[in-house]
Amino acid sequence: MNIVFAASEVAPFAKTGGLADVASALPKALKKRGENIKVIMPRYYQINPANLEKFSFNIGVPMGKIGTLWAGVYKTYLPNSNVEIYFIDYEEFFGRSGLYADESGYSYLDNDKRFIFFTTAVFELALAMKWNVDIFHFNDWHTAAGSALLKYRYNWLFPKSKSVLTIHNLEHQGIFNKNAFEYLMIDWNHFNMFEFESLGGCNLLKGGIAAADMITTVSPTYAKEIQTPEFGFGLNEHIKAHSNKLVGILNGVDYYEWNPKTDKLIPFNYDIENIEIKTKNKLALQEKMGLEKNEKKCLIGLVSRFARQKGIELIASSMEGLLHLNADFVFLGSGEKWAEGFFSDVSAKYPNFRVYVGYNNELAHLIEAGSDLFLMPSLFEPCGLNQIYSLRYGTPPIVRAVGGLDDTIENYNPSTKEGDGFKFWEASKDAFYNTVKWAVDTYYLDEGYKIIQKRGMQKRFSWDKSAKEYEKVYKKALNG
Repeated sequence: MNIVFAASEVAPFAKTGGLADVASALPKALKKRGENIKVIMPRYYQINPANLEKFSFNIGVPMGKIGTLWAGVYKTYLPNSNVEIYFIDYEEFFGRSGLYADESGYSYLDNDKRFIFFTTAVFELALAMKWNVDIFHFNDWHTAAGSALLKYRYNWLFPKSKSVLTIHNLEHQGIFNKNAFEYLMIDWNHFNMFEFESLGGCNLLKGGIAAADMITTVSPTYAKEIQTPEFGFGLNEHIKAHSNKLVGILNGVDYYEWNPKTDKLIPFNYDIENIEIKTKNKLALQEKMGLEKNEKKCLIGLVSRFARQKGIELIASSMEGLLHLNADFVFLGSGEKWAEGFFSDVSAKYPNFRVYVGYNNELAHLIEAGSDLFLMPSLFEPCGLNQIYSLRYGTPPIVRAVGGLDDTIENYNPSTKEGDGFKFWEASKDAFYNTVKWAVDTYYLDEGYKIIQKRGMQKRFSWDKSAKEYEKVYKKALNG
């Protein structure tokens, strides 16, 4: 199949979250399976054009009343692959310090223009390159309107092409003033409550869902959850109405990067047959973070955005109880300013808690390798990757049973010693704290800890398996 994969961020070129990882790994897996796939993203200011091949032509991108804007095109390959990636270059929209927001965290006021422009440019590039496209694969709100553009504006130029839309995080929907609809240049009769209209505004994700030939989410449980009021962010009924074309496919993991046996970012490599070496990473982590070096004391790690979605309020409200457990804590992350300040204050006052505010990839790997338990108490989690990394590194995760966390982690059963992690269901302080205490007690008192540690290390979530499921979705879209 000939596939064009459009995303607003692709690792390692630009990344704010899991979308970038998927947009890099899935195309590589599909290419290995013989599919002809090309990736397209914006050329943000942070992407150095000196490392890219510049095309001699520009493409015209019609944007309604604004007129036609002319974009440059660059090309290179995804690292360690022969997957072509194309960059849409338009300095007024993408020559900025941030991807979606400025340094203060305020979203750019013209994000509607920026990403409708990029999505339209995907089609114009495909036309300029004379690509014969079977599937246009769009991702999240930034490119969601592409399915409507294909159906109502570019259908006569791509009569056989079909669209697939992947929802990585439903919380962000691309809701703008109704004027944003003009830039799409499709008939205003599609601005209605069943397509783009939402409380008088224009909801790009909503319109994309209505027009897409197939929709996927990044885990089977999340596909069910987004049809409920708790996880639907106001679109649950809309998604339910389109559930006949909705499929949940679990993300895979890049085990080239996340493998304790070969990981170049950790001081001591280990695997299931010499798991005792993991303790050396623990001592290295304790020393690096200024904790007392003690190989027997339970060490709990967290690598996360400090955002409400990730359960940081649950953690903060439980902090007094957590600090009285016989455990040390190492947190790595950034996000909401109150959380950065709160965790920094706790770190300064208590000898068993340390935080690194910011992002540090080497430290992220060391936390996975050096911790005994890993925290992921998300309020919702479309897929999640850190719990899968934790399994591979012999660091049983403590998770809330939502989305991909529920799909990937099997709850520990003390009587049968089955499972590979610790789950709680209710998003409450008591449920969270009691589960952490249970996990710590298991670490000290139960030989089952070592059993679930090794069981987790044997589990695999491969991109090849995910790619096979996407191929089924593509074929279903093509066969109507």
